[in-house]
Amino acid sequence: MMKKVELVFRTIGERTSDIALEFARTNIQPWKIHVIKDIKPFTRAMEEIMKIEYDPETEFVVFMDADCLIFEDLRPFIEENELAYVDCYVLDKFRGYVHMGVHITRRDVVEEMKKVSLSNENLLYVLKPETAIRNIALNNMKLKKKYKRFKILHDFHQYYEHVFIKCAIRELRSREDYPKAKLQSAIDNWKFKDKDFVVAIEAINYTRKMIPHGESSVDIAKFIESLPNVAQSVVQDLGIEEKQYLKMEVVQDLKAASNILGVFGDDSKKVFCLGLSRTSTKSLTKALNILGINVIHYPVDKVTHYELIHGNYNFTILQDYDGISDITIAPYYRELDELFPNSKFILTIREKEKWLESLKRHWEDRPPYDDPNQTETHLKIRRFLRASVYGVLTFNKQRLSNVYDLHHKNVMDYFKDRSEDLLIIDITKGEGWEKLCPFFKKPKLASAFPHVTDEEELIELL
Repeated sequence: MMKKVELVFRTIGERTSDIALEFARTNIQPWKIHVIKDIKPFTRAMEEIMKIEYDPETEFVVFMDADCLIFEDLRPFIEENELAYVDCYVLDKFRGYVHMGVHITRRDVVEEMKKVSLSNENLLYVLKPETAIRNIALNNMKLKKKYKRFKILHDFHQYYEHVFIKCAIRELRSREDYPKAKLQSAIDNWKFKDKDFVVAIEAINYTRKMIPHGESSVDIAKFIESLPNVAQSVVQDLGIEEKQYLKMEVVQDLKAASNILGVFGDDSKKVFCLGLSRTSTKSLTKALNILGINVIHYPVDKVTHYELIHGNYNFTILQDYDGISDITIAPYYRELDELFPNSKFILTIREKEKWLESLKRHWEDRPPYDDPNQTETHLKIRRFLRASVYGVLTFNKQRLSNVYDLHHKNVMDYFKDRSEDLLIIDITKGEGWEKLCPFFKKPKLASAFPHVTDEEELIELL
């Protein structure tokens, strides 16, 4: 018997609304559908969503927006899934792969979300009401979100007016350093022959002009409410004729093209960051994410642990990410190069004595056994990787010094005469965008290169 799933489908009249709902019916197979229609802004829509009474037999609720086109059968995953909350990676027209738009949520999390009460004085709630409520619920339940990549397109074939509204709100959500840099990286790759991007940049510039930094959450909420009228006026002033009703055959053509052209990614092209611990691997991970390359740092799930101890380097987690960083994959570059022959490799380096000092401090706070701050699976991975990479479980300066030298020599020898495949970078000495961006053939960013010291800084709230 299939798990019972209810679908909450939010639409504000997006051009893809009817077709998106049809694809959702097919690929989610919900036994009940709740349509939240034409309620603006999203804070008011969330108030209505939180009033929905779900059937006692329902196990999962899928929340989705009408700007998402689901091109993959989600049922096999749902049938096996026990995770409390899964944020789906989608291919967004304006920003590449991001996790948003489709959310697979366990029933108990939904009920906890209903207990949360926030107002327009909370800026996160104004900008991202579902995220704000869900984060509190997950925190109350001591649960974490997980990410999964599916064949889902986001914000393709939208009306120009809706493009304006969405991009104006995106600018408001991108005021901190990290999301700001990520948005700018996306803008640098926009093709302005496409009128969607013309409207998008108009929305971003308008928002920057009308809402400077420091405006109150109440004023921002009022601005968001005004956007539908503003969008209509701006699109008219641009002299752009609004799009016609979207036909199913157009979307079917898009689906076929996306499969043929491989727009959902090439599984043979991954990014592997081979630097040892304490060589700025977290900062590199965040920088890659800014460039739209979704790399996971040091995964500690049960499946990855099982695959490591059995020598299976075709990691399952790579189905959902563009690559892996840190010592999870540092020793296995030969195998990874064979399994993923079109991949890029990055070796982060650091002055050895400073590296040894940093690693000593790092390991003192992370014992191989009996660490109350980590799960048993995390500790098993910690012990396995320390033994595999370093040959010791506790700090030994001489041993670690030899490992550092040997690892760097072996990597550089293996990739000799393959400068297009291996980048060597010392982030601790200030190297950053000027080396990383050309390696991926991307425009150099003007923003500061990220400096990450805490694992929590890698958790992105969209």
